[in-house]
Amino acid sequence: MADHAGHCSSSSQDRRSHFLVAAYGYQGHLNPALALARRLARPHGGGARVTLSVAASAHARMFPSSPPGQLVVAPPDAEVSDGIISYVPYSDGFDFGARPRTAADRARRRRVSAASLSAIVRRLAAAGRPVTCVVSALLLPAADVAVEHGIPLAVFWNQSAATLAAYYHYFHGHEHLVAAAAAAYVGGADDPASVTLPGLPPLRVRDLPSFLVDATGGEHARASIDSMRALLEIVGREKPMVLVNTIDMLEPEAVALRAMRQQHLEVFAVGPMLPRLQLLQQTDAAGDDEGRRIDLYEQDDEKGYTEWLDARPRRSVVYVSYGSMLGYSRQQVQEMLRGLRECRRPYLWVVPRDGRDGDVERCLMEMDDDDGDGERGMVMEWCDQLKVLAHPSTGCFVTHCGWNSMLEALVFGVPMVAVPNWSDQPVNAHLVEELGVGVRAERDAAGLLVGTELAKFIAVVTGDGDEGMNIRNRASFWNQIL
Repeated sequence: MADHAGHCSSSSQDRRSHFLVAAYGYQGHLNPALALARRLARPHGGGARVTLSVAASAHARMFPSSPPGQLVVAPPDAEVSDGIISYVPYSDGFDFGARPRTAADRARRRRVSAASLSAIVRRLAAAGRPVTCVVSALLLPAADVAVEHGIPLAVFWNQSAATLAAYYHYFHGHEHLVAAAAAAYVGGADDPASVTLPGLPPLRVRDLPSFLVDATGGEHARASIDSMRALLEIVGREKPMVLVNTIDMLEPEAVALRAMRQQHLEVFAVGPMLPRLQLLQQTDAAGDDEGRRIDLYEQDDEKGYTEWLDARPRRSVVYVSYGSMLGYSRQQVQEMLRGLRECRRPYLWVVPRDGRDGDVERCLMEMDDDDGDGERGMVMEWCDQLKVLAHPSTGCFVTHCGWNSMLEALVFGVPMVAVPNWSDQPVNAHLVEELGVGVRAERDAAGLLVGTELAKFIAVVTGDGDEGMNIRNRASFWNQIL
């Protein structure tokens, strides 16, 4: 990281280098960006000055100045420091937590974000701390600002290298190949392992980033493709350093990225961007902030679920979480519950408040009554996922297969049941299978994970058969490597 950091600053390699790391205000973006910022600020990482900037609504949750339930957004010139890095909010035009819904909303967010980040760059320069490198954590307006101000740009890719390669080559000459395969798949053909992109093994349509093969015409997919296309056009034109949250050994075929490097792109594996268990323990025991994570959601009583885990046998608990963005239908909750009961193992299930409508809430309340107040299972709104995965009683992770969650499971050696939904998750689920650290669950034609199928896959991962033992051994191997 030291060599990469010095190169990005370009003008000098002294301690006055100043990195502005800019990220979306989403849970899955913040912690990798924070980990990268802290590594850049360490003495052996260059000892650089680092400012982390996230959307004002997320900044307000990170540094609350108001009673619970209220959101007071800090003024745009507010700055907080933990003694290692500084935190400055930018405005994205949706400072009180709303999300853009239309193309006009998204255009406004890009415009307002760019203007706010530009103001931050000017303000830091006026304060004698000029930014020498902008690090865009997939935040397109940050890349715009770097180009506008003539500041060296680095892109922090917080998804897998395979996903980066798929997007890059899709936008650089292979769009028709992917579109033809997706059209054939939608038309009823078997899902062929014949979509071959430079630097990647043959992939089935279902293993590609979902936005590249979306057949619904959904607004979210179109917007995501437009944003990614614009960002990778900047990458192709400006040739910034691209820092990928992975390791060479994890993705040997993708991380080599020979085809991208042949385009004179500098691509480096810098992951995994998360604290190890030792850092978590140091943080708790000594107040060391090296293992700090960001939670935008209020956790349930940590003592309560930790004591519940403590009371369960080693490697017995099925931990279920689909991340912070995915909601559930009542039917899916009922199927999940059926599967968790059928597997006859204790389970810890995270269902965020944002994913609970009235029907889902009633279903979960009925479940609590039926399961004896948490004796068989516990449902939470949010938890410290790293501590749950690190706990000796956790034996299986049913996951949406977001890249952060997958890396965390690998670090702590927890085998997975992958239930991908969208974005990069299908690519990650494919990698889970290829690494032999879990199985991929299949949804039905309506997109529903049927309870009997969930129970079957949990039984494979946790059972005494050869497949289950091999999966657990492979998961343990990655725990030692990472």
